[in-house]
Amino acid sequence: MISQDNPFAAPSGLPYALPPFDRIADEHYLPAFEAGLAEQTAEIDAIAGNPEPPTFENTIVELERCGRLLSRVISVFYNLAGSDSNDTIQGIQADIAPRLAAHHDAIHLNEKLFARVSDLFSRRAELGLDDESDWLLERIHTDFRRAGAGLPEGDQQRLRELNGELSTLSTKFQQNLLKDTNELAVVVDDVAELSGLSADTIAAAREAASARELPGKYVLNLVLPTGQPALASLENRALRERLYHASIARGNGENAYDNKATLARMAALRAERAALLGHPHHAAYVISDETARTAEAATGLLERLAPAAVANAKVEAEELERYLAEDVPGASLEPWDWPFYAERVRRDRFDVDAAALRPYFELNRVLVDGIFHAAGKLYGLSFSERHDLPKYHPEVRVFEVFDADGTGLGLFLGDYYTRDSKRGGAWMNTFVDQSELFGTQCVVVNNLNIARPPEGEPTLLTFDEVNTAFHEFGHALHALVSDVRYPTFSGTNVPRDFVEYPSQVNEMWMLWPEVLANYARHHETGEPLPQSLVDKLLASQLYGEGFSTTEYLAASLLDQAWHGLGVDDHVEDVQRFEAAALEKAGVALGSVPPRYRSTYFAHIFSGGYAAGYYSYIWSEVLDADTVEWFKENGGLTRDNGDHFRRELLGRGGSVDPMVAFRNFRGRDPEIEPLLKRRGLTGA
Repeated sequence: MISQDNPFAAPSGLPYALPPFDRIADEHYLPAFEAGLAEQTAEIDAIAGNPEPPTFENTIVELERCGRLLSRVISVFYNLAGSDSNDTIQGIQADIAPRLAAHHDAIHLNEKLFARVSDLFSRRAELGLDDESDWLLERIHTDFRRAGAGLPEGDQQRLRELNGELSTLSTKFQQNLLKDTNELAVVVDDVAELSGLSADTIAAAREAASARELPGKYVLNLVLPTGQPALASLENRALRERLYHASIARGNGENAYDNKATLARMAALRAERAALLGHPHHAAYVISDETARTAEAATGLLERLAPAAVANAKVEAEELERYLAEDVPGASLEPWDWPFYAERVRRDRFDVDAAALRPYFELNRVLVDGIFHAAGKLYGLSFSERHDLPKYHPEVRVFEVFDADGTGLGLFLGDYYTRDSKRGGAWMNTFVDQSELFGTQCVVVNNLNIARPPEGEPTLLTFDEVNTAFHEFGHALHALVSDVRYPTFSGTNVPRDFVEYPSQVNEMWMLWPEVLANYARHHETGEPLPQSLVDKLLASQLYGEGFSTTEYLAASLLDQAWHGLGVDDHVEDVQRFEAAALEKAGVALGSVPPRYRSTYFAHIFSGGYAAGYYSYIWSEVLDADTVEWFKENGGLTRDNGDHFRRELLGRGGSVDPMVAFRNFRGRDPEIEPLLKRRGLTGA
């Protein structure tokens, strides 16, 4: 039993069941986990042992209903483990991860329960189910099979062992990366070394140093990808090199945070698990349940694009080397040079200065007058900030979201600033999922890692940070406008290589004239971003696609290499394996490193993208084709937004995703818009 004083003991009474963050303390998590595990175990035993013949209601719907307490604590705990962690939370995470894995296995390897599900699945044609219920039965049966139901007992026992160890290693990878990222932040003693950075960026570096109790110094915190924002502006080549090497050193040092052995072991365990489940490797296992269907299809797209991307990158490199030679005669172009000289090319060729754009991208205006404005025009949504609701961190903002008819749709939380307790990158999570079965609406959060300026100073974003904010809100929209009965299908609960599609579509509104004009205003004068700058920005969009596509493809192909290992393949040297994989794939360019190296590739070793990082480019095929549809049909209109919402966004995972796409687009996707967008028409 759980104490009634524990905030997780009962559903939240706050609007939209927002978790009562003001009442939740670290000591509440473990008792809530214990009680939640016990409660769901009893519920599963009752479903499996029901003496009545299996029906859709007493088996499938009851499976959807069970585990509510555990769901409440998981949604809060794992959100905070990523966005506001501490030593206590990390200790609980290390303890509970293998227990949750074992619990998952106990459900899906329950012989009596699987027998009931299988019986219903065999009779599905005669059950008279509606489309969503029929799809739920199919998905649950598939999930059981993919989890190992039906395997011999000996194989099931080994599967349990593999899943437990993998959960432990994934947690270890994540915690190592967070600690090493904090430890490797670059400390600068003399402000003169920061020449080239904007005044507000320098102020943020001073603020970061102050937070670490380093008065008089400056700290450049690391963001998750290989490339660091400051590399585009820092004039000091030695400091650029130092920053780059700090970035690629994460998880790769001979210290307590070394991730090499951890990730190699994870790859081996995943290969063994895939073999137990009847697949040649982990990539085959994962992708068989995605829209790509086969690892060959996913890798084939990457390999088709790679030659043209690399050729474009080499042409770009030749130009950058000429620029470098003017400053440092005889020097070779290095990864820490590329962003700096690419920015100079943009200034010279297109007269676009990234630093000059930032005063027009103030965070609140981007959010309210840009992101929210576009959502209002497309879907009729409106937003009202709530200052009366509890937050898990003082920096979080809470907005109530209203539908076009004025009814409440859910809550949107924005957590935008970097801090030592937050993992790198940007992401969306839900605290509460929309579901007609439970009568719940969505509570969703977006996390970014923007450097916090000193108190009273504006938060000015880079072009890429604005794009990321629009992207992550696309995920939030997917959750907020979900209109499904069963929680299994809510919002972004879709295949991994489909989930990025709606979020990428939402990026298009960032530069849509009506939206841009509404938010891109100088933070001091209120003057709009000059049309001349807009025109130059649009003209420069294709520049640098060789680099950006190559760095992305390198990471994606590296992911496929790790997860294309068979059960008999063993990796003794992580760096040598990585180098060989990139060389074999034809993307081993010294000046264009992968977007993520193995030791800090959190997407695939501590996130949900193992064998799935290809999803971004796979989804971009759908995205680019969808952007063409919006342009052909009048752009930013309620009719267009309502059609996209009705046929795709609102459906979540309640229909086959490609059926949803065809219902929206009227045909299968075409790749040509993507090739045109990325300058790969020769691919």
